[in-house]
Amino acid sequence: MNKYRADLHIHTVLSPCGNLEMSPANIIKKACEKGLDIIGITDHNSTRHCKLVSKLSELAGIFVLMGAEVTTREEVHCLTFFENDSKLDEFQRYLEKHLPSIPNNTEKFGYQVVVDENEDIIEQIDFLLLSALDQSIEQIEKKVHSLGGIFIPAHIDRPSYSIISQLGFIPDDLLIDGIEISANCKTRSIMPSIGNQLGKSLIRSSDAHYIQDIGKVFTTFDMESRTFSEIKKALHNSMERNVSIA
Repeated sequence: MNKYRADLHIHTVLSPCGNLEMSPANIIKKACEKGLDIIGITDHNSTRHCKLVSKLSELAGIFVLMGAEVTTREEVHCLTFFENDSKLDEFQRYLEKHLPSIPNNTEKFGYQVVVDENEDIIEQIDFLLLSALDQSIEQIEKKVHSLGGIFIPAHIDRPSYSIISQLGFIPDDLLIDGIEISANCKTRSIMPSIGNQLGKSLIRSSDAHYIQDIGKVFTTFDMESRTFSEIKKALHNSMERNVSIA
């Protein structure tokens, strides 16, 4: 087995709260500097930068999990990841179908831009990506898993936009592939809130919106190689694969 450092919660300039330094090229450069082996690209309710980050990562030797940080109808943030471009594209269509067309206020929320590999802006998204979808957490989980994806409630220790803050608990019948905690969360303090999902793997991520935050914390994946299927096995502690946090 090999050990890989992973930061699975990183935003790009596409997220309205993402700093303009968070271009795909800069993210890859910083990930290399921080010694990361795997990164997750998780813009708010959009997958539009995933393919470019994945393309740029090839020469850098970094594996990219492509996905999004989705806001459910209950305003719970969840990390979602997909194995290939076709499944990613189908989920993008799902997001666009269920995200309300509320205009973005750039002065309040910031710009939402799509860039190319030369960091030139090629599109600006006019509707607010921070809005909640008109889909429940159960509906989104089912959609993700129908595409063979990974579904992880995000930063469950936070006082807002987490499954604990919004629902008060993690439903026993919600099919999750792991649980994310924030950079400074004490694992002992969050355990009572996990309930019957206590056996699920914990990951710790940076939720980086600024370039200096990438890799400030990480999760170690113990597995054979850096592939989507291996990551999924590790999250489920299958075939001697596992994950661990400091």
